Amino acid sequence: MTEQATGAPKPQPRAPRGGAPQPTTVANLTGAQSLIRSLEAVGADTVFGIPGGAILPAYDPMMDSTAVRHILVRHEQGAGHAATGYAQATGKVGVCMATSGPGATNLVTPIADAHMDSVPLVAITGQVASKTIGTDAFQEADICGITLPITKHNFLVTDPDEIPRTIAEAFHIAATGRPGPVLVDIAKDALQRRTSFTWPPSHDLPGYRPVSRPHAKQIREAARLIAEARRPVLYAGGGVIKAGAAAELLELAELTGAPVTTTLMALGAFPDSHPQHVGMPGMHGSVTAVTALQKADLIVALGARFDDRVTGRIDSFAPLAKIVHADIDPAEIGKNRVADVPIVGDVKEVMADLTAALRGDETGASRGPAARERYAAWWDQLNRWRDTYPLGYDLPENGTLSPQQVIERIGRLAPEGTIYTAGVGQHQMWAAHYLPFERPGTWLNSGGLGTMGYAVPAALGAKAGRPDATVWAIDGDGCFQMTNQELATAALNGVPIKVAVINNGALGMVRQWQTLFYNQRYSNTVLRDGPGADGAATSTGTRIPDFVKLSEAMGCVGLRCEDPAQLDAVIEKANAINDRPVVIDFIVHEDAMVWPMVAAGTSNDEVMAARGVRPDFSDADD
Repeated sequence: MTEQATGAPKPQPRAPRGGAPQPTTVANLTGAQSLIRSLEAVGADTVFGIPGGAILPAYDPMMDSTAVRHILVRHEQGAGHAATGYAQATGKVGVCMATSGPGATNLVTPIADAHMDSVPLVAITGQVASKTIGTDAFQEADICGITLPITKHNFLVTDPDEIPRTIAEAFHIAATGRPGPVLVDIAKDALQRRTSFTWPPSHDLPGYRPVSRPHAKQIREAARLIAEARRPVLYAGGGVIKAGAAAELLELAELTGAPVTTTLMALGAFPDSHPQHVGMPGMHGSVTAVTALQKADLIVALGARFDDRVTGRIDSFAPLAKIVHADIDPAEIGKNRVADVPIVGDVKEVMADLTAALRGDETGASRGPAARERYAAWWDQLNRWRDTYPLGYDLPENGTLSPQQVIERIGRLAPEGTIYTAGVGQHQMWAAHYLPFERPGTWLNSGGLGTMGYAVPAALGAKAGRPDATVWAIDGDGCFQMTNQELATAALNGVPIKVAVINNGALGMVRQWQTLFYNQRYSNTVLRDGPGADGAATSTGTRIPDFVKLSEAMGCVGLRCEDPAQLDAVIEKANAINDRPVVIDFIVHEDAMVWPMVAAGTSNDEVMAARGVRPDFSDADD
């Protein structure tokens, strides 16, 4: 029986109570047909990719699938980032596909990006025929070996009978425990040979047993430390978003009355507008958030990994704090900072159990009026710091656009529930500070790997997965030039994303460091024009490339804004266009800097609120 004769697979029957569904077998399919049926069976509805020789057999049966949509990207890196954006916006596993050799190696950056940010991703690559593996055959690359350090697991499939089980296991591994990328590399002859398709297959994953339920003793100990603390901080990381635990975080925070700080990967996990939210911590975090962690006597870390961008110099981080560290990945606990109370488990379940334990405390010391009275002096300090060192920016004296103002107005004028993606650099930090984050899943960015070029393809993937939502990509002119070819993909596939190019004519964050630490020697950071007499980028002159013309050439609406008086009108025009992608080239002041800042390699105690402004914490209760 052929794929054409059997048609699309029917939905699998629900398992009867007390038992599993009986496996269904279809004989005499190719491995490629088995692959597409497997993708349909696991619920994959969108694949981002590019065909090539080794993966080509898989593309023929995909053409007949009514369940799997393929989006043809312009570069494999775009496929990987689009799959990541899709996964982050929908909560499903993202899928990308590429051929062997350079096709597969072009996926390395998005795979590494997904690994660092714990994104569920399955990358399917073609491989040369099994008999030629290891012979340096045309377009051969050991992609399993290459990606071994940056995947949760990877598979090399040479037997077509193994395809259904491998796909089922890949999706299971990617989505369970700490999410992450899984690579499935399939030899071309395995795709071409005949096989039988059986679903559901049995899993064979000895040793893979993610722990989700926390240990009750550790929960009780954490509750005891909260009851004794006078300067606690709830430090929420991206794991809260992955676990779908925003409601549990809100309940825990309001029960205890403790301040909450959300990392770059956790923005939206706790409402920005909530009075207990003290901001984002880290190298460019708010002064209050950075200092709250430094002065805390207890840090309750929830799905966070104490990365260097948050801690600064690790030996000086939060010297007075006891640490409760909850994470689903036991390898993260104690890796950077020793935990006084280590809790392995899903943070959704951890917070639910912790909240129950605190409610069950008959003394009431860890919740309600008693806790708030104990934290009164702590909140007095936090509020003084918030009032004294608020986030803010100055408008340029020459009347040009402020990049912070552009991003803030996009956030104010965008529809409720808008999803934002960002590239990496100054615009990323300004977006983190000046966009509104009130709900989870509305902020997508490359946090751990810091990948330039992430924003446009991630926006494409997010909009493909969430066509009901408005999606804005906040990009820099440097990042935009790395992956803007995916605008053509968006236009041809009817994916109307909106892109704001924050165009300061330079690699902005690198230029900021050159200003602060390299005596204003702007070596190779000017993008828009040639260097002037002082080496600085200028806001006028020949625009190479002209982003408006470039965008129009790729089927998008291209707009430009240079005048602050036209800012709102241009943004509103972009918001009103929903039949094709829109790109706005915002020509902004080149000397704007990201503040606050903790210089690399220094202590968080040395945070600067602005250039030359070192906060005074003499009133801090140590």
